[in-house]
Amino acid sequence: GDIDSFFRALIGGAAAGVTCDISLYPLDTLKTRLQSPQGFLKAGGFKGIYKGLSVAAIGSAPGAALFFSTYDTSKKIITKYTSGSIATPIIHMASAALGETAACIVRVPTEVVKQRLQAGMHGSFVAAMRSIAAKEGIMGFYTGFNITIMREIPFAFIQFPIYEYMKTLIGRFRNPASPCPQSLVQSHEAALCGSLSGALAAFLTTPLDVV
Repeated sequence: GDIDSFFRALIGGAAAGVTCDISLYPLDTLKTRLQSPQGFLKAGGFKGIYKGLSVAAIGSAPGAALFFSTYDTSKKIITKYTSGSIATPIIHMASAALGETAACIVRVPTEVVKQRLQAGMHGSFVAAMRSIAAKEGIMGFYTGFNITIMREIPFAFIQFPIYEYMKTLIGRFRNPASPCPQSLVQSHEAALCGSLSGALAAFLTTPLDVV
């Protein structure tokens, strides 16, 4: 039912978020340092590339869970109440935008603390939290919220319609007569679709990430 689907999206999203963030964390640290105004070496270079990992691990599960549960629920609600009057890619784009907005409530504070640790601005997670709270208040944790939304929504606009379309193509290739071709897609195929669509979206939205 809808409740089972919601919890599958919630748990699956959380698991995927943690796995992805932890496995790719060293690359994320290097990217942050390359973009740092201090310069790559002053920001830490190749040292301590796992600095801030605990923050990423703590934030990635709820952030990803919020995204996928909102995305999955929004798709169903929009499809139900528009009765096919809106093109499927538009539904995916709108659902992804809602999902990203929900996820950023958790993702932005996590990113603020994590990036400052990666850039060597604070010695520990607790020190970073205390410094931000003391000097900037609660809104300090939401520094860059607007630009993050401006980056994440275009990313999702590009990635998810392509991701959904690729899964549909694979399912139709397997059984052209299937009423639900995406149900025929295996996990590793869905992962490949996600990787390819995500790589394209990342390439096109990297300028917003630098800002």
